[in-house]
Amino acid sequence: MINAIKNILGFGPKVDYAALLKQGATIIDVRTKDEYQGGHIKGSVNIPLQNLQNNLSKIKKDKPVITCCASGMRSASAKSILKSNGFTEVHNGGGWMSLQNKI
Repeated sequence: MINAIKNILGFGPKVDYAALLKQGATIIDVRTKDEYQGGHIKGSVNIPLQNLQNNLSKIKKDKPVITCCASGMRSASAKSILKSNGFTEVHNGGGWMSLQNKI
């Protein structure tokens, strides 16, 4: 149970985000438009968390997805939404600034 919670929150096994990007992963930044415009990872897609459910068709299901936000809380929620909608390879990248340093 604890491992399941850790995985949901993104604290599970270490993920090689650079390798995922080489596999064609999409980075979904779920912060607000204003937050995103204040700085983001180049190539990431901004879909605010409150709009995610209505924009699932914009995300490829056959490629890895990495979610990010400011701290990792909204991206954990985004991961859960994506998984419950049939996305199989979804990773919570946590805060966008720390994710940027890992890719």
